[in-house]
Amino acid sequence: MAAVAHQSVDKPVVGGNEPRVELTPLQRLTGQSITLLARFFSGFTVRWIDCQPDMCQRVYFANHTSHLDAVVLWSALPRELRKLTRPVAAQDYWAKTRWRRFLASSFNALLIDRREIKVHQSPVESMLKEIGNTYSLIVFPEGSRAEDGEMGQFKSGLYYLAKKRPDLELVPVYMDNMNRILPRGEFLPVPLLSSITIGAPIWLESGEAKSDFLTRARESVRALKDR
Repeated sequence: MAAVAHQSVDKPVVGGNEPRVELTPLQRLTGQSITLLARFFSGFTVRWIDCQPDMCQRVYFANHTSHLDAVVLWSALPRELRKLTRPVAAQDYWAKTRWRRFLASSFNALLIDRREIKVHQSPVESMLKEIGNTYSLIVFPEGSRAEDGEMGQFKSGLYYLAKKRPDLELVPVYMDNMNRILPRGEFLPVPLLSSITIGAPIWLESGEAKSDFLTRARESVRALKDR
């Protein structure tokens, strides 16, 4: 497991006090339980390739095949990183019932409305406001789950995150076999073995076009499948 040098980039100033999410004792207990259940049902193994766990601010971006992806990837991070990492999740799913909203709050999810995107309150602006200079993110650039396990095209959100916050490390992640643990239309997960491969960080290069960057980011995830 090789270490990767972290680029030294001055962080832009994010206005106001840095956001801190204080969990109640019940939320913390539930979060711990979620971690144990995620490990049981997914049986995941984690490999860090040309990358190491680090407390610096990052955006972990992964392929998306299951509603459990955010929970499992968050659970796969070391405990100290989980405290400072917020999975981005679909509000239309996780806010659908009171129980789901509580579960989402227990793993510190940042719920994004994918249906009503306002001009002056885009998902990217909401993410940047919520993380301040404190939190890392887990995102799924495809936007929705892949039907056949094949990655779809990446949407532009990852590009704008990289453009507005060039200091953030963008870390590709490939999640394998997650779509079989909770298939589309099912409500109860089936215990299976899965794997999570975390690769070397990338950054938006100077003058790089949006389409070129998104293609490169997508390929950085796809390349981890065979590592």
